Amino acid sequence: MRTVRTSRTAATAALLAGAALLGGLAVPGTAAAASPTPTTAATDGEAPAPTEAGTSFRAATAVSPGQRATAQASTGDYLYWQFPADTGDRATVRATVTLPETSARSAAATWRIDVYDGLRRRQACTHGSDARALAADARTVTLTCHLPTVRGWAEPWSNDPLPGAYYVRLTATRLAATDIGLPFDAALDVSAEDAGAAADVDGRLSEPLVQGSSATVEPEDGWASGWWSARWLWTATGAALAALAGIWGYTLTRGNGRPGVPGRP
Repeated sequence: MRTVRTSRTAATAALLAGAALLGGLAVPGTAAAASPTPTTAATDGEAPAPTEAGTSFRAATAVSPGQRATAQASTGDYLYWQFPADTGDRATVRATVTLPETSARSAAATWRIDVYDGLRRRQACTHGSDARALAADARTVTLTCHLPTVRGWAEPWSNDPLPGAYYVRLTATRLAATDIGLPFDAALDVSAEDAGAAADVDGRLSEPLVQGSSATVEPEDGWASGWWSARWLWTATGAALAALAGIWGYTLTRGNGRPGVPGRP
């Protein structure tokens, strides 16, 4: 019985070690990354935050997540920015419009932000206020758009967001003709957090959707290679635990491993 007890102890210890391995491994992307604090100043060699916006898709100003882009324009203008979003990112776009105290607006106006992916497909916000009315006597309005999780691959017929450049357009709609041309200040904040392993899919694009423009956007750590997925880790860990469980079950059922001798108890 000493042999059986030793085998059971070893197998149990191996199984516990496998469970500890499963619980202790840090799965990439399972914890949501904290949204960086927006900043308008360059730190640690980073490029300074932009202080202007483009007037078309091709001239969209590049902004990195965590930066605060600013611009001055006139009501009636269209402002464009672009930012990178990679596989598994959940991006949030916030735009703030501030009118001067001396604004002589005669009526309320509606401000709107629209977000497009690299194929120029408008992406619907999962929640937030992407259009809001600004009363004639109000000075500031904030628009927010929480985007769906970026997928590594999608069916051709779907409108799922794919990795690449994303474009933000800010403008005033339902604007009184007498209020066109009034100055305003705009600020854009973009943040992104990792959706985790739940967003992994079995597929990837060969290249991110980044079309030609006056600026190039890319994540700080580069685009995801696409082949890695947390599913690989879960599959390997599950296989290891299954093997350990099989060994443990075998030791419980095989007895002491010595054939019986006739005439002996």
